[in-house]
Amino acid sequence: MRSLEDILEEYEFLDGDERYRLLIELGRELEPMPDALKTDATLVRGCSASVWVYPIEDGGAGKLHFLADSNAAITKGIVALVLAAVQDQPARDVAGTDIAARLAPFDLKNQLSSNRTQGVPNMIALVREHAARIAAG
Repeated sequence: MRSLEDILEEYEFLDGDERYRLLIELGRELEPMPDALKTDATLVRGCSASVWVYPIEDGGAGKLHFLADSNAAITKGIVALVLAAVQDQPARDVAGTDIAARLAPFDLKNQLSSNRTQGVPNMIALVREHAARIAAG
């Protein structure tokens, strides 16, 4: 997965339609999430599209790796952005990360329709909740 900084560098040079294409590309680059993990427990509430997020704890390194998927291409790209902010970091760090602040330079609310962005706070909340639960042991 690309770093959030690398994505932002590319994103800043693009216009509206090109930004949509970048988001779709990011979504396609997510590693596949097995259908068995797409359950009610991993479903992000409040999104206009279906979105699933599942944390995997790397026991030895104490880092979290997230699998995610969506049934909508742009939304899947937004999920990829959220994960790029925290992927493969320690659970305690993920729980304490202000993901919204890290995504602020992308100005998603002004770049995308409100339908596309309404679930972003819920995606962020679910990622942080998973991390906090795992960090607490």
